Amino acid sequence: MKITVLAASGRTGLELVRQALRRGHTVTAIARDPQRIAVPDSARLHKVAGDVDEPGSIAAAIDAGAVVLSALGTERAGVLTAGARAVLAAGPGRVIWLGAYGTGRSAKAAGPAAEKFGALLGDRLADKVMADGAVLAAGGTVVHAGLLGDDPESPSRRTVGLTDAPPLDLAEKISRATVAAVMLDEAETPRFEGTVAVALSA
Repeated sequence: MKITVLAASGRTGLELVRQALRRGHTVTAIARDPQRIAVPDSARLHKVAGDVDEPGSIAAAIDAGAVVLSALGTERAGVLTAGARAVLAAGPGRVIWLGAYGTGRSAKAAGPAAEKFGALLGDRLADKVMADGAVLAAGGTVVHAGLLGDDPESPSRRTVGLTDAPPLDLAEKISRATVAAVMLDEAETPRFEGTVAVALSA
């Protein structure tokens, strides 16, 4: 499978690239600075420059019909919405977008902690919700995860819909490796097209 990873130089993006290569996929890894994609060279890896603030660079990096996995995150409001619009305008075959559990459509399922989490996000909350909405409206999958950590991939990971999701616990973290595995599972075997899925460690 041909997979494109957006924000490939970040910690979650790097996990997506590494795991996709281990699974035998061909990977186009997009980052503002491709030299920061710290993954050994491979004949199946293509590192390209792209910036969501320059939509043309994203369109040039995404092949029509590609499966795009986004690990885009930000400390600045507006980046996620710009990223979603740039990716969708490129016309990929599928989009699997990383979002935050407790925001937008998953706020009710996440329970009381969602309000506190939203307050921590500040003006980035609306940006996350808008980006998710754009991807969902286009038939993509939005994978919501709780707070991220750097532990190894959980062998008991699972993906559930919102009706089966447990309350958000801000004291617990899910590893980036686990989230990357969940996103790749969805890429390989679509189960949540056009909806929000929740990544869980167990």
